[in-house]
Amino acid sequence: MIGPGSRYTSLETATIDVTVDGQTRPIRYLRRRFIPPETGAVTLMRHTITQADRIDNLAAVFFTDPLQFWRLCDTNGVLDPDELIALGRSISIVLPLR
Repeated sequence: MIGPGSRYTSLETATIDVTVDGQTRPIRYLRRRFIPPETGAVTLMRHTITQADRIDNLAAVFFTDPLQFWRLCDTNGVLDPDELIALGRSISIVLPLR
């Protein structure tokens, strides 16, 4: 279900037993993901957000894959991608560690 380039690739799965209508069944889920610390990351450049920028387009330009937008979020410490694309904001572009 989770591709090799996903931000969830390294997460462990866990199981919880849920009882509904007297029947217990296991539910598998991914453990919580925390934004990793920036230690060891190499900053390539800074980019100032313009009105024309979209996070998926920036990921396509800098990482050649629009689905890698989460790397921009992680690097800049945001959970909500819309928060990253604030007009005039300066964001870090770093080399992927993985």
